[in-house]
Amino acid sequence: MTPAPLLAAAEKSAPVTDWAARLGWVIGLLLFVALVYWLMREGWKWRGTLQGDLPELPSAPAEPGEAKLTMSGRYHGSTTAGQWLDRIVAHGLGTRSRAELTLTDAGLDVVRPGARDFFVPAAQLRGARLDKGIAGKVLTEGGLLVVTWAHGDKLIDSGFRSDHAAEHTTWVDTLNDMINKTEGAR
Repeated sequence: MTPAPLLAAAEKSAPVTDWAARLGWVIGLLLFVALVYWLMREGWKWRGTLQGDLPELPSAPAEPGEAKLTMSGRYHGSTTAGQWLDRIVAHGLGTRSRAELTLTDAGLDVVRPGARDFFVPAAQLRGARLDKGIAGKVLTEGGLLVVTWAHGDKLIDSGFRSDHAAEHTTWVDTLNDMINKTEGAR
């Protein structure tokens, strides 16, 4: 039989949690996440600085004319044409938002609540197509309306998704017909 003092020495309670070490790890993790977020923000600002040569976006004319088409949905961003991952952030073009699109003979008016609106004159429209992705957003095949337009010396692809995806085909056809007529008149 084991003597009582040895038995008492052998029984120990479960180790107590070292709260100082846990708190240190949590604070360290939070600082790491804050650093990564700050670096991402600085990268976004740096990209905007690099794209500083992009001219100011035109605003809609006072009398744009009668609406050919309207659409409500989401604006998913703009990229350099043909390079679906090269996001353009200058002048607020990188900000995803809700959008109201209106196509008139004057051009394409993009109204974005909570973000900067812009207007693409009809003479600057270059094409429209259905695609599956643009920087930061990938959808099913044909789930995204991509409008190509010229701004300064740069071609830009802007991606939109309608609240009613069936509208996309009508938009592509109408935009491309309008662009072909504009090019024929030049």
